[in-house]
Amino acid sequence: MLSAQQISFLVILIVASLLLVTERMRNDVVAVLIVLALAITRVLSPSEALSGFGSEPALVVVSIFVMSAAFHQTGLAERIGDKIGVLAGKGYTRIITVVMGSVALLSAFTHHVTTTALMLPVTLSLSRERNIPASKLLMPLSFAASLGTAITIIGAPAFLVADDVLRRGGRPALGIFSIAPIGLSISAVGILFMVLIGRFLLPSREGAEDLKDRFRLDSYFTELKIQSESAFIGKSLTEIKKEGHYQFTVVGWVRHNRRLRGSFAEQHVREEDVLLMHATPEDIVAFRQEDGIELHPIDKYGSDSASEANLEDISDHLVQVVIGPNSEVIGRTLGEIDFRRRYQALVIGLWRREGLVQEELARVRLKAGDVLLVQGGEEPIATIASDPAFLLMVPFHGESKPRRKARLTAGIMLGTIALAAFNLLSLDIITLSGATAMVLSRCITSRQAYKAIDARIYVFIAGAIPLGAAMQKSGTAALIAGGLEKAVANWPPMLVLLAIFAIVGIVTQFMSDAATTALFAPVAFALAQGLGRAPEPYIVTVAMAAVTSFLTPIGHHGNLLVYGPGRYQFVDFIKVGTPLTILVAVVVTSVCLAIWPG
Repeated sequence: MLSAQQISFLVILIVASLLLVTERMRNDVVAVLIVLALAITRVLSPSEALSGFGSEPALVVVSIFVMSAAFHQTGLAERIGDKIGVLAGKGYTRIITVVMGSVALLSAFTHHVTTTALMLPVTLSLSRERNIPASKLLMPLSFAASLGTAITIIGAPAFLVADDVLRRGGRPALGIFSIAPIGLSISAVGILFMVLIGRFLLPSREGAEDLKDRFRLDSYFTELKIQSESAFIGKSLTEIKKEGHYQFTVVGWVRHNRRLRGSFAEQHVREEDVLLMHATPEDIVAFRQEDGIELHPIDKYGSDSASEANLEDISDHLVQVVIGPNSEVIGRTLGEIDFRRRYQALVIGLWRREGLVQEELARVRLKAGDVLLVQGGEEPIATIASDPAFLLMVPFHGESKPRRKARLTAGIMLGTIALAAFNLLSLDIITLSGATAMVLSRCITSRQAYKAIDARIYVFIAGAIPLGAAMQKSGTAALIAGGLEKAVANWPPMLVLLAIFAIVGIVTQFMSDAATTALFAPVAFALAQGLGRAPEPYIVTVAMAAVTSFLTPIGHHGNLLVYGPGRYQFVDFIKVGTPLTILVAVVVTSVCLAIWPG
């Protein structure tokens, strides 16, 4: 007979599973409902039900989000992606080997969706340049990102949840590299499969055009004033560009109110020089935060915005306004309009769809469709918004990218990994220290750090962990394991693990890896105890199956990221992913038993 506690738990589990599978509610909302239901029905005490919010897995995931964002913000990820593109060569075998191998290693320490997003444009460029259909490259990219998460326990939430179940059961915690032999093995198998077999199963379709890139405002014309304390002084443009901290193109140079002529490449920068340039949105924000350089309009007229005190939020006080087709300002310059006096705001940049702007900003004759980058207070911005001369106003989305911090970011990440490898402190404290170091050293701002954290994933993990705890405490895990024990008592360990992998691999197509692991790991633990075997192979197999089963495109978010650009169909993932998943299952179960015999 089931106890009242077990009945309550099973009802909560069934309802939660239905909500997750049908997606009638967001996953994080379901997680909160799970926490409340477990506490209200007294399956868990309130403190036990809320324990997931302060648990090691939840804190580690938050910290990894911050460190991954620092990789992106400092341009380190971009540099790595470019180097991978260079190393990839021209042949399909080499491209697949280099791209999949590199992506797998990156995903071991950063979120796999972030890695996939980073490498997506790089891979599409390789597709175009090497004349290889995008569909032959993007699915291997996504699969490699998922396989690579199995190299470290911080690669995916599933492994952190599995580690939590082991520690709750009184077993030693998993080390950060304890699953590395498995992750490296399945990554190698994945590469070999794609090179030898998968290439013939993959469809041959050209990549879809990214409409977002076509209309992206990625280069503004602006003016930069060199001040006395600038690090640019005495350097040539070639030297400045070689440092790789900024990405701009100088189209004009003003010194003592006179335009310099000839090539600018070897011209050395002097104090009071004004550089006319086309710069990225990120560089425009970075210029505002860099000592010794300033945007010329602001240097000349000053800033009317009191919010300038907090430069971290500078992009919040910039807007983009589009000049309408019948605007009265068409054909006139900013100087003729006297924009600053008229609107009490500054134009600090201009975007034009066609042609390079080379005149000084105040002398550029405006055209319909031009986009002005404007800085001002709330009242001036409201005045501009109500003026019929301007068609549209949208927020500015530039963010500072401190590229000079790239090496420091890499050092902090390596230091964090080294501390975790030697188990000097608990994993949550180590990763939280790494994330904090990224913020304190200005590799990433606190605003960017908070923005990088996916609150939905954090809340979902916080709700999944007490679900697993409730399964153990209520005795439901032991009850299910008891039934399984009778069925598999005479099976060899390898076959038992393969059966577990198959069941979990199917369920994870409809639930997240963390939820699937939280559900099945307690059962696997109890089953191992009942069979008198070490629980580690069983728990790790559950987590591996939750992360590395490629039966459908909906099993992993990275697959959905490449689905459109690769012009894939649902059946493509079944054709390629099913045989790869079978191979991975065999390798995972074999290596698990080799690492944890007995």
